[in-house]
Amino acid sequence: QVQLVESGGGLVQPGGSLRLSCAASGLTFERYTMRWYRQAPVKEREVVAQIFDDGHTQYGDSVKGRFTISRDNAAKNTVWLQMNNLKPEDTAVYYCHHLGTFSWGQGTQVTVSS
Repeated sequence: QVQLVESGGGLVQPGGSLRLSCAASGLTFERYTMRWYRQAPVKEREVVAQIFDDGHTQYGDSVKGRFTISRDNAAKNTVWLQMNNLKPEDTAVYYCHHLGTFSWGQGTQVTVSS
């Protein structure tokens, strides 16, 4: 059974940091691109970052220099999103996505507010 489980969201003040995790099971993890998306209220889901099987990364313009995506293919089958210098406009539900199976996690809420 394919499963993606996100964790690490929460409430943080502007300028703070969070680290999101996405643990994958039931699928071939290492050969496929993984993405983080986010969706804010009344907005479309957008790509935040992606990491290819070779470790190459790409980021959305609004998060470049603040967010870092990484992955562990060896044992943990996990992808992370380190988010620094968070801003109120980063508030959204964050989802991980596996391009091989087009699977989605359940999402984790990130709220940036003072």
